Amino acid sequence: MSKYYYLVTGLPELTLEDNRLRYSVADFKKEFYPELSKGDQKLVDLFYLKFDNENVLSLLKNREAVIDERGNFSADSILAIIRQIQEEGKILTPNVLPSYLNQFITSYMLDPTFTEGKIMVVDRLAAMYYAHAMKCGNDFLSSWFEFNLHVNNILVALTARKFKMEVEPLIVGDTEVCQALRSSNARDFGLSSEVDYLEQVVKISEITDLVEREKKIDQLRWKWMEDKTFFEYFSLERLYVFLLQTDIIERWLTLDKEKGSQMFRSIIAALKDEVKVPVEY
Repeated sequence: MSKYYYLVTGLPELTLEDNRLRYSVADFKKEFYPELSKGDQKLVDLFYLKFDNENVLSLLKNREAVIDERGNFSADSILAIIRQIQEEGKILTPNVLPSYLNQFITSYMLDPTFTEGKIMVVDRLAAMYYAHAMKCGNDFLSSWFEFNLHVNNILVALTARKFKMEVEPLIVGDTEVCQALRSSNARDFGLSSEVDYLEQVVKISEITDLVEREKKIDQLRWKWMEDKTFFEYFSLERLYVFLLQTDIIERWLTLDKEKGSQMFRSIIAALKDEVKVPVEY
């Protein structure tokens, strides 16, 4: 793994309370990405794939959709794959997009059952994305994506239990933790000895203010990544943490409390429509 002494020493120190940024997620790709080795660029691509996921969903629904330019792939590249499936029934240029996106687009367009059932399409894509990222071969990044997968799933499982909803179809992924969340009736899902941050997530799930809850989740993420890279000084991992922290701050800087409240109310409204969450939520 390459060392990036010059890049890391020039990074500003970030805190979750920062009210301004010198760099954005888009700036990182322009200024830092070209300085990375080819192998490390592929690892950083995993972060930006989340924008590609959103772009694929948008273009499948509307071929004229405006995409998020922060993704790795252009609208033309994605639409070329969509057209190949539409016209030929298969992908002729399989190496343009990652295999999981090729698989997702193919299933979405050719398998009528793929968009039916209890599992939402966006959750199917999330599961495929996490599985792809966790196989990247970098211990820190694999652990990062697994950590986020588990935190999100635990919160979903706790919410489902609270409102007497079926947990199983709401859980994304195929790890042992995911399977336990689907099947266990124990109060802690049998995970207290397996997931050292379980109690923290449980406490976060009890916060009724949704904006405050999201802030606590980001604080948990922030601490996790700082702890995991405490002894990393000039590595790709340290640059990756800077990118992740930049993303968190950038997201919060786009929201004031009222806008944040409106955003989360709309999320819950959509969730009610999908799974009939009780009105008091």
